[in-house]
Amino acid sequence: MADLNRIESFQYPSAHFGHLSDNQQAQLDAFKLLCQKEGYYTPAGATEASYDDETLLRFLRARRFNHAEAFKQFKDTEDWRKEHDVNGLFSKIDIEEFEQTRRLYPQWLGRRDKRGIPVYLFCVAPLNTKNISAYEKNLAKATLTSPKVSTKNLRLFALYESLTRFVMPLCSAIDRKHPETPISQSNNIVDITGVGLKQFWNLKNHMQDASVLATAHYPETLDRIFIVGAPAFFPTVWGWVKRWFDPITVSKIFILSSANILPTLSQYIDPENIPKQYGGKLDFEWGMMPVLEPEIQSAIKWESPNVQAGGNTFPIGPIMWEREQDGSMKAVAIGSENGKPRRRVIFSIPDPVGAKLRGQAIPNTPIDERELELTTVGTATHPPATDDSNVDVTPPTTDSSSPALTPPFATTAEAAVVDQSSLPLRQGTSDTRFEQQQQTHAADQLAQGTPHSAVNDHGHGDKTVTMEPNTVGQAPKDVSIPSVEAPAPGNADQAKQVASQAAGVVTWTVGSATGAVAGLVNGAKAEEKVDEKVPEKSPEQKALNGEIAGKEDPAIEDFLRTHTTSSNAVS
Repeated sequence: MADLNRIESFQYPSAHFGHLSDNQQAQLDAFKLLCQKEGYYTPAGATEASYDDETLLRFLRARRFNHAEAFKQFKDTEDWRKEHDVNGLFSKIDIEEFEQTRRLYPQWLGRRDKRGIPVYLFCVAPLNTKNISAYEKNLAKATLTSPKVSTKNLRLFALYESLTRFVMPLCSAIDRKHPETPISQSNNIVDITGVGLKQFWNLKNHMQDASVLATAHYPETLDRIFIVGAPAFFPTVWGWVKRWFDPITVSKIFILSSANILPTLSQYIDPENIPKQYGGKLDFEWGMMPVLEPEIQSAIKWESPNVQAGGNTFPIGPIMWEREQDGSMKAVAIGSENGKPRRRVIFSIPDPVGAKLRGQAIPNTPIDERELELTTVGTATHPPATDDSNVDVTPPTTDSSSPALTPPFATTAEAAVVDQSSLPLRQGTSDTRFEQQQQTHAADQLAQGTPHSAVNDHGHGDKTVTMEPNTVGQAPKDVSIPSVEAPAPGNADQAKQVASQAAGVVTWTVGSATGAVAGLVNGAKAEEKVDEKVPEKSPEQKALNGEIAGKEDPAIEDFLRTHTTSSNAVS
């Protein structure tokens, strides 16, 4: 399969604020007018605009700068936010409940890549059955609930709000190469070390919730996904998995072997900002609060920080920004603590980068393509396709073998299972017009009248039919080929069949996990409108998940293979 190259680069800062083509700028202007006309956008006047241009551009990039399509998604998102009072949720959620959820999803390191984009870490192994079950039990004790959506999804809303309303504005306020362009994306290191097939299976619903939400309402918040610690079976299934995603999404995913983790990450991220377990110099363990980089520490003024490993960091729970008249930014801890509203100023940024540019007309500046070379495609780190990637794991629709798999010199029994249409026509029939119907000229002769009949009209409705003697009373011949049981497959064929079925199960589960990871921070296919509601599992699915949860990890693959084989046999 050919490398998946981008036709038009949306890599930061290209196609972002201050770096638009003439057509992209025209689409942004049309988008803003349409949103304003429909009552979903208020331009700047006595107050700031209801949304900045970079936020609107996220929806345009998700829809390939089709402003009409972007408006549909933007309208759906605005209606969704109003229906669920997302703004109110972010300011009311209990800080302990927020923290419980934060520990199960990507966590900000407190560091940025070389362009100023925040770097998140997502370790999948700690999300075992025990921890997920404990979390789901705690959901029943939640203080903030809604009759319109599950408590689990309410907490997910708050996490995404933290990303877009706190972390991204913070990174935008710190000096970087393109200070005129706000940060609206994130980089993600996804560690799947030690994660087996059983855990992938158990996590699919947990991850799909986040994937659905990101796809629908938080588009284009992903710059890159770096997958490390991939299991041994991952290269085999990647050839299938990558075909399920949009090429641009695939180009954002990097599959890193142990040998190229640090060389690849260090192209995008300074070693000081890469965790030690991946070859960098950063002391960061999964579950910690952000360890802020020196550039961020020097730009902020602390008022009431929390302390972690001898350094200042944020408290748990949501944090929001308040802007002062002099342009400074104030970070305020909100949410509820011990049943009471919380409001505590944590730190301020006296001289944020954005304040220096506010009110200025920012011209669109072309981006040197050499600046985008490192972020063009991730195919260089995708596992090479294996011979197994050509195996079709789709269950056959019939019990017959495919003609392509039938030996050229088949035995009588083997030939019996070949489709009749592949057999040669009988030669020497008396009328060539009927050769194509079946393997004899007499078959179906009554469908269009006897081949050699003549209708004699004597008038007044008096008709007679004359037939040639050689066809009078001749019934259609039975030319069907009797069913002969195909020979049992040999050892090689049985091994290939089992391998295909096992690969099919692995592909489905790994594909679900990979898709969810992509959607978790961006949405794998933003072109599709997705409802954030996850369908209720059927009794059969619940029973199957129960059986799987009760088995030990080494036995899970055999169980899934057997279950899949049984299902295919029934169908």
